[in-house]
Amino acid sequence: MFVRAFVCIVALTLSATSWASPDIQQWTTDNNTRVFYVHAPELPMVDISVVFNAGAARDDEKHGVSNMTAAMLDEGAGSLDADAIATAFASVGAKYSASSERDMAVFSLRTLTEKNAFNTATEMFNTVLSKPTFPADAFQRTQQRFLIGLQAEKQSPQAIATRAFYENLYAKHPYGVMPSGNPESVEKLTPADLQAFYQQYYVSSNALVVIVGAVDRKQAEKIATQVTAGLKTGAPAEALPKVSELAEAQLVQQSYPSTQTTILMGQPGISRDDADYFPLYVGNHILGGSGLVSQLSDELREKRGLTYGVYSYFRPMQQLGPYQFALQTRNEKAQEALQVMRDTLTAFIDKGPTEAELNSAKQNITGGFALRVDSNSKIADYLAMIGFYGLPLDYLDSFNDKINAVTVAQIKDAFKRRVNADKMLTVLVGGETTQAE
Repeated sequence: MFVRAFVCIVALTLSATSWASPDIQQWTTDNNTRVFYVHAPELPMVDISVVFNAGAARDDEKHGVSNMTAAMLDEGAGSLDADAIATAFASVGAKYSASSERDMAVFSLRTLTEKNAFNTATEMFNTVLSKPTFPADAFQRTQQRFLIGLQAEKQSPQAIATRAFYENLYAKHPYGVMPSGNPESVEKLTPADLQAFYQQYYVSSNALVVIVGAVDRKQAEKIATQVTAGLKTGAPAEALPKVSELAEAQLVQQSYPSTQTTILMGQPGISRDDADYFPLYVGNHILGGSGLVSQLSDELREKRGLTYGVYSYFRPMQQLGPYQFALQTRNEKAQEALQVMRDTLTAFIDKGPTEAELNSAKQNITGGFALRVDSNSKIADYLAMIGFYGLPLDYLDSFNDKINAVTVAQIKDAFKRRVNADKMLTVLVGGETTQAE
């Protein structure tokens, strides 16, 4: 009964206007966990996320340990095995998920607010978060799954290029670590390694709780206390080291038996709380972030037919995340495509966008904003970002205003100060190509 009702509810679409200006409330629990909450009474359900500052940037020399730890929490907890845990969530139509990237590990629960379903789901969520057992048999299965995934990466030029890009862009910085680790490190991991990582980083002082749904403030306070009740207090993770800018241009070429060459180009970009975020975000939307109508797409795809698609994007993180350009093209056109991409970037830094391009970008970005906040889960994702990166509580309210306030002069100034076309890391993975300059 509850499962059928849950499926029907999830199928409903929330109105965009009801989420235009969510009232975000914030507090800290007695065990030092920060909480972000939005009351959303439209549907009898609630989305809960617990975010730990425990991504791959915390792996140290045990590459892959953060990702495996996150993946293993629901493989065994308390006296329950993976099947029992999955059955408990499914029996009341609740959905549990876990993910881990460079900055954070995120655990999410979506459940109905009906008493039985809610109590069962939240109690199981607390058990998974606070009593993982990392059983040996499940660990071996998970380890093998990770190793198979790492072997599969070797058959993907895009995966090869992405790994080379991060490893060379960040050198010894923790951001150079791939969340999936590498075969050598993953093979050496043990359940004890995961347990040690969990004990250090899965603590209430290093956690953030997000609650969005049909629960009032008193209920939300109870939820935040309940889902973190079994965690040790611990301490927040230390600040990550600063990211160094590239001192000079770098070129990495790797041969791969393919008729296509994958090209990645970039440099350290911006942090999530960067003062230049909005001028750079809007500027890049015009340059390469808006799909087929971007300048890069016009120059490389429309005018020259060098690629089916090209893009650029900033990936802001706690420290400077990458500013990355990417495309695939025929081997014999790789150098031409690379040169056109560089020339387009250089021209944009020099001249900036036109007023018409800026106005079009603003309309595109602000016009699509409502779709980004049209469900509980999307609001929860935004709250996790706001809380984790320390963004202002009015971030969603003021987003469109800040986009509309960006000027051509601000974009030109930000790109000239922050983007250096002469100091880019370039990665080429594909068949034989002429040596890039």
